[in-house]
Amino acid sequence: MVELKSPAEIERMRVTGQFVAGVLNELREKARIGVNLLELEAVVRDRIRERGAVSCYWDYSPSFGRGPFRNTVCLSVNDAVLHGLPFDYALRDGDVLSMDLAVSIDGWVADSAVTTIVGTPDPEDARLVRATEQALDAAIAAARPGNTIGDLSAAIAQVARDGGYPINTEFGGHGLGRTMHEDPHVPNDGRAGRGFRLRPGLTLAIEPWFARGTVRIVTDPDGWTLRSADGSRTAHSEHTIAVTDADPQVLTRVA
Repeated sequence: MVELKSPAEIERMRVTGQFVAGVLNELREKARIGVNLLELEAVVRDRIRERGAVSCYWDYSPSFGRGPFRNTVCLSVNDAVLHGLPFDYALRDGDVLSMDLAVSIDGWVADSAVTTIVGTPDPEDARLVRATEQALDAAIAAARPGNTIGDLSAAIAQVARDGGYPINTEFGGHGLGRTMHEDPHVPNDGRAGRGFRLRPGLTLAIEPWFARGTVRIVTDPDGWTLRSADGSRTAHSEHTIAVTDADPQVLTRVA
């Protein structure tokens, strides 16, 4: 069931979104050569505790993971793209690091992800990261009343195809609000004009993710981390947005 939010509830989600955006910005600044993933995890734990927030990941046990997830941020390096379990790894020059964070504050959730390149970027990796950001922007621009989920999905897919990237639809965006995952699902490919029709008050996490070489993904022995099956580099971008009577509002962008 799709739950529409009131303007007041959207503002409460924005409070959470600003916190999420601030923590991700801090992680982006700290993600330097030699920094350990466990150090970044420790930063997130500290910020959540200081704010009195609640991690949406801690103890999360979905069917697709080997639960419970006992960390507060997903950190995915290079060919890992989603649900990366933080581990003892020091970042190296050229690493592609995707960071995905979802928390709840006063009962309202926000979810966002950014991908950064550590040290000297490979031009093709940089192009890949930009493509996910452009796809996210294209989907957000389409998030207007009267459009459909298919319009968002088609916008994402067009950017991927223009860039020459294959598209996986196993994991994508989703509704959210009082919980991290609500209806509707937002796949990263679809047909314009199809699917749930957008209405003011709808809140979504839109999250395009691409791999350079394949649509196939494999799961690490840790039971969580998803990697491209061919070892090609990956990237992931995500915002929490609200559909309104006017322009869509990005709730996880620093004001």
